[in-house]
Formats: sequence, C-alpha cells, structure tokens
Amino acid sequence: MAFEPSSSSVNPHHRSPEYNALLLAGPRLGPLKQAHARLVVAGHGRSLPLTTKLATLAVAAGASSYAHLLAASHPAPDSFLYCTLTRAAAHRGLPAAALAFYRCLLAAALPFSSFAFTAVAKACADMSALRAGMAMAGEAPDSATFVATLSACAQAGALDLGRELERRIVSERMDMSVFLGAALVNMYVRCGLVNKAREWFDMLQERNVVTWTSMIAGYGMHGHGHDAIKLFHLMRREGPPPNDVTFVAVLSACAHAGLVSEGRDAFATMKTVYGLVPRAEHYCSMVDMYGRAGLLDDAMQFIRDSIPGEPGPEVWTAMLGACKMHKNFNLGVEVAERLIALEPENPSHRVLLSNIYALSGKMNHVEKVRNVMIKRRLKKQIGYSLIEIGGIAHLFRMGETSHPQTRDIYQYLEELICRITDAGYVAETDSVLHELEEEEREFTLRYHGEKLAVAFGLMMSTGSTDPIRIIKNLRICGDCHLAIKYMSAVENREIIVRDKHRFHHFKDGKCSCQEYW
Repeated sequence: MAFEPSSSSVNPHHRSPEYNALLLAGPRLGPLKQAHARLVVAGHGRSLPLTTKLATLAVAAGASSYAHLLAASHPAPDSFLYCTLTRAAAHRGLPAAALAFYRCLLAAALPFSSFAFTAVAKACADMSALRAGMAMAGEAPDSATFVATLSACAQAGALDLGRELERRIVSERMDMSVFLGAALVNMYVRCGLVNKAREWFDMLQERNVVTWTSMIAGYGMHGHGHDAIKLFHLMRREGPPPNDVTFVAVLSACAHAGLVSEGRDAFATMKTVYGLVPRAEHYCSMVDMYGRAGLLDDAMQFIRDSIPGEPGPEVWTAMLGACKMHKNFNLGVEVAERLIALEPENPSHRVLLSNIYALSGKMNHVEKVRNVMIKRRLKKQIGYSLIEIGGIAHLFRMGETSHPQTRDIYQYLEELICRITDAGYVAETDSVLHELEEEEREFTLRYHGEKLAVAFGLMMSTGSTDPIRIIKNLRICGDCHLAIKYMSAVENREIIVRDKHRFHHFKDGKCSCQEYW
C-alpha cells in the first residue's frame, strides 16, 4: 500500500516563534517540555505537525514514554505521526518503543506502508521483538517487507526466525525475485549456514551481481577462500560482470585464507580487465592480505608504491593489526603514530598502541598512552557476546552478573575451564593488561563474554548435537579463540562464533580460520 503524508502533516508553523523554540530545544527533554508549554499557551497545542515534531524530538532524546503521551493526547493522530515515531524509535535503537508506536498505528486502523514495518524489523535485533513485529503486520507482507526482515535477521544472526520466514516464503509460493533470492542467500551466510546459502544460490532462476557477491563474500567470511575464488571464476564465465564490491569480497576472502597469489591476480584483473578504479576498501584488503600472511615488507611496499596519495586510516589499521599479530613492535609503533595523527580521537588506535608497547615490555610507554586517553576522555568500545536460546537473545559482557542464571553459568564455566586445562589449555595472558600479575590476568580472561556465552549455550543444551552459535560485536580475543577450540574438543560440539570480521567454526579442537583472523 502506497503511503503519502496527509495534508495536515505539512507544517504551517515553520516560521512561528514557537516552532523556532522547538527547534532550538533539540533532543533534550527539559527544553522540549518548556517548548511544549509555550506551544500550548500560544494556542498551537492541537497542531498535528508541531505535535509530530515535538514527539519525534522526544524519541531522539530517549523519552519514548513522553512521546507516546504526546501522540495519544492529540485528538486526531494520523498515519504520518505514528510512522514517523516508529522510524525515529528504530533509528534511536529502541525496539520496544518502535513496536509500541506500530501497535498504535494498527489499533487506530490507520493506513500504513511497509516502511513503518521495515523500521520495526531493522530496530528489533532481539528475536522475540522481531517475531512480534511479524505477527503484527496486519496483512500479508509483500516481497519488499520480507527482504527487509530477512536483512534484519542476517544482521542479528536470527537463524530461527530466518528459517520461519523461509518456510513462509515457500509455503505461500511467493514470487522469487532476484532481491528476495539475494536476501535469503545473505541471511544464511550471515547466520552461519554457508552450505544452505549455496543451496539457495544454486536454486535461483535469476542471479544478479548482488547475489553472486553475497555468496563469494560468504565463502570468504567462513574461511572457504578456495571456494570463493572458484565461484568468482564461475561468475566471470557465466554470470554478470563483477563490480567493485565483488572485488572487495574476493580480496577479503583471499586475505582470510592466505591466498596471496590469487589476491594479487584478482587485484590486477580488477584494473586491467574490468577497468575498475581501486577504492580504499581494495587497498585495505590487499594490505590486510599481505599482513595476515606475515609479509609485512610486501605490505609496506604496496602502501608506498600502489596507493595514490596519503593512505587512509583503514589501510594503517590493517597494517597495525598485522604488526601486532606478527609481533613486529618497532614497525607497529611507527604505524600507530601515523594512525593517531590521522584520527587523534579514535580510542581503538591508542588501545592497539598500548597493547604493542605492553607486548614489547615498554610499560612506561603504556602508562603514557593511557594517561593521554584519560585526559582526552577516550574510552574503548565495550565488547559483548550474544546467543539465542529458545528464541530469546541473551547478552554477555565481560564479568556479566545480571543474568538470572549467573551462579549456574559461572559454575558450569569453572568446570569447563578445568576440563580444557586438563586437555592442555594454557591461558594466553598477553591478551590482557600487563601491569596485572599473571594470576590476575588469567582470572580476567576467564570471564570474557565469549566464554560466558559458550558456557550458557552448552549448559542449556545438554545432550544436543546442534552447533552453539555466538555473535560477537568485536574481534574475538586470542585467549577466547584458543579456549573455544579446546571447548569444542572436550564437549564434542561445533561452536560457531561470528565476530566483527568473520566466522569461526570451532570443531574437534580446530578452527576454520586456520589462524588467519
């Protein structure tokens, strides 16, 4: 159903002093309430456009209850009001509020378009909220809505819901457009089932460059570099011409599988055969490829000889990660200083520099870096790990104690650590602060979010053979990577971790990344 804002949604007060006061208030609750009082006194309390603007700013301020009160108190709210609030709540990361505004839209029997439902789907990263959104759709969602919701499932790693959507698509015999097919492929790739993604890829009657690129990228993310290259060659023979995004996927696959020769060939082909001009992402992937393979000199030479102008921070970030990985501390310090000069307010660069100083034993330099971070009020990003059990998402941070089953989780993890220690696991204490004593470092590592999530997943699925699936918002740390390899062996379970960069399939004490991560 197409939706256009009603004539009442056009703002007739855009030059009034009251409207200007509203704009000046911005997304701050106190000034917004003052502006609201001023509007009422001026006789504009029943203005729908001003109510919409005021309520939207309230959502942006995080005051969704106040926004709901404003909307509910208006005598004649329209679709535009509730659709706008739904989108605002989704953008603000308030899925419960987005669903609440969407309920109001449906309860009032107001006309709506799929863009409001799409906003709900994108906002609801937790699976129960996504299911509620689907149940509230009111009428059969169209293909575009399924595409948007499958994309939300892919982002959230919501495999169970993604499968439900697939079943509904098949049972209702929906027209398999190229976009819907690509969304299904991408959903299974991002949820860790690359073979299922390939099944859908092979079944599709029509495949565009997005479909091919998604499948190639999926192979790369899962550590199947040779399969990615094989599919790329098939695409060149039988599919559409690859675009610049395709080559990012190919180069990334080569980087994560140590396929240096294949990566060089692909980079050359991109320019000479397809006439594509490399972008920052392509240069970054090449540096990453050389760096992961331990070819740091080649990486630096590529930066000097092949990148026009001053390399961007993405390139130096890849180079810095390689220096840390291969313990080239002198070069790492040089690269980190370049990065900090480019992005002085990015805390991750200083954290990496601090780690490099710590690994090289220069604790006085570590202290200097941290003092600068404190002075500039720079804080590192908080990591978390997420696992879905029975359709409910459970989130774990380091040392998490808010979960209702915390006591049982910690007890299970303690027993699991004892078992993997007996199997040969020794904590990689280089992963944590070096001013701590060795025993304190081991204690800190023990309660990382990844380990807590794995312990919870194993505890809640005793007797099952299904893989444990974890989503991590940052790169998995070295000690958790090592520990989970041992956990997969002693528990005889596959454990799949999707971190910021790729998938890790842990099975029988080995990881699919083959240490290229």
